[in-house]
Amino acid sequence: MPNKKDLSKEPENTGKKPAKMGERLKALLKTELEEYRRREKTRAAEMFSIFAAHNFYANGFTPVELRTTLEDLGPTYVKIGQIMSSRVDLLPESYCRELEKLRQNVKPLAPEVARAVIEEETGKKIEEIYSEFRDEPLGSASIGQAHYAVLKDGTKVVTKVQRPLIADMMRKDYVLLKKLAGLVNVVADSDEGQAIDLVSVIEELEKVSEEELDFRVEANNTKFFRENCIEDEQKITCPTVIDELTNERIFTMTYVDGYTLSHTERLVDDGFDPMAIGQAITENFVHQVFDVGTFHADPHQGNIMVSNGVPYWIDFGMIGRITNQDIDNIQSIVLALLGGDAEGVVNGITSMGATSQKTNRDKLIEDAYVFLSKYSGTKDISGLNMSDLFDEIMELAKKHHVTLPGQFTMLGRAILAIEGVIERLCPELDLFKLLSDKMIERTRKNLDIKETLLNAGKDILSVGKKAAKIPALIADTLNGLTRGKTKVNMEVVGLDEPLEKIGKYIKYVVLATVACVLFLGSCILSLVDLQPKTSNGMPIVALGGIVVSIALAIYSVGKLAKK
Repeated sequence: MPNKKDLSKEPENTGKKPAKMGERLKALLKTELEEYRRREKTRAAEMFSIFAAHNFYANGFTPVELRTTLEDLGPTYVKIGQIMSSRVDLLPESYCRELEKLRQNVKPLAPEVARAVIEEETGKKIEEIYSEFRDEPLGSASIGQAHYAVLKDGTKVVTKVQRPLIADMMRKDYVLLKKLAGLVNVVADSDEGQAIDLVSVIEELEKVSEEELDFRVEANNTKFFRENCIEDEQKITCPTVIDELTNERIFTMTYVDGYTLSHTERLVDDGFDPMAIGQAITENFVHQVFDVGTFHADPHQGNIMVSNGVPYWIDFGMIGRITNQDIDNIQSIVLALLGGDAEGVVNGITSMGATSQKTNRDKLIEDAYVFLSKYSGTKDISGLNMSDLFDEIMELAKKHHVTLPGQFTMLGRAILAIEGVIERLCPELDLFKLLSDKMIERTRKNLDIKETLLNAGKDILSVGKKAAKIPALIADTLNGLTRGKTKVNMEVVGLDEPLEKIGKYIKYVVLATVACVLFLGSCILSLVDLQPKTSNGMPIVALGGIVVSIALAIYSVGKLAKK
């Protein structure tokens, strides 16, 4: 157990206690602990000197300066930069592209240290857990490294081991980083004319890092995917979590005996069909998004392996979640785009995102018309490139200060990553046709009843308009009479019966108009996610309004027809 003077002391302002370290680990890490304590005393000065060397106080950080600064700050910040590179919802695209260049050169943990971590976390000797444990890691990163092993029952597994000092180091560095970022605060991007609040970005990244430091998060994500996103393991699957060997600092899952999708030539040499594999990957990704609402947010080719011809999703450290309402908004934008409805596009964007005081709706609609002009010849969803469409929608929203939710930008980036995977694996496969087919299927399923009712509504509205024309001349005459009533006065005789008929006409015309308005309002309400719903997914309130409006329309039009 650590004494009061070492790492058991809670880091200032972190709210998290560092991992307790046993005597064996402390002995193994004696040199590292001494270096860590020495580094703590000078770390703030060291970080400030690095910031100063990059002249942050003069012009802020450009994308290149941000990357090189993180590299100079060390492996912890390289990891932070790698997380930032995938967060287009937090940083402008130019920063994300530059941060993708970050590469880690991390020295692997000594074998005895990796073994000691596992033994401390499980309370068992390595020999009691595994029949085989390979000291040479499969991979090593700033937070942890992975080792191949075989359990006593013969199950091949991978155990990820967290570096003993990394959690405490990252938490304390975040405290210092936020203080230093407070001096910079706003980072200017001269290329895009944007500004970002660096303190807010760092606070959001701190939350993401906390999740990465807790291996149970990735383990739970993996189990969720296996239970909810895998329909047929013969087509596509993912590893199985070994619960008894998984906690905050170690993570054990079944070993995937294969290779990543980057080895396309090997796939062909082994006799596997890239087209079938690509089809399985894209169909499953579409299933994740539209049917489950949870998707792999970093689906590059390194995170998809193939074993015996079956693709495996791996690395669930980053997942995205999207609601039915989010998908409804996306579909509304797409349908408005196909219909050339600029206001519909704007309504979809503003429903999905948050406007600001700088948002000018009229100018947004003007730019939406320009946006629509690019798609004037597109007649159906299959003619759209979804990744380009996502990019353009994000640009349109960003230009007019509409903040789109993180799940939308994560989905756009994930689609772009899947597109890149498919282009390398089987370029003849049309990802966007699969996306459009699924969207059409979902739209048709949701709108079967609604479309019928809308068509009926159009007929009722048409009848209402025709009925409204009948008393038009009479109404004009009545207005004239009203304006000249002092001249006509009560000497006019014989008009009692005509005036009574006119009153009835107006009454039923008003009823027909109310029916039309009620019907259209109920149709719009049917697109909203309200409970309770019918078996077809329509809100009962909307269905009731539609039924009442149709009955009212039939009654009023019937009365008008008899007059």
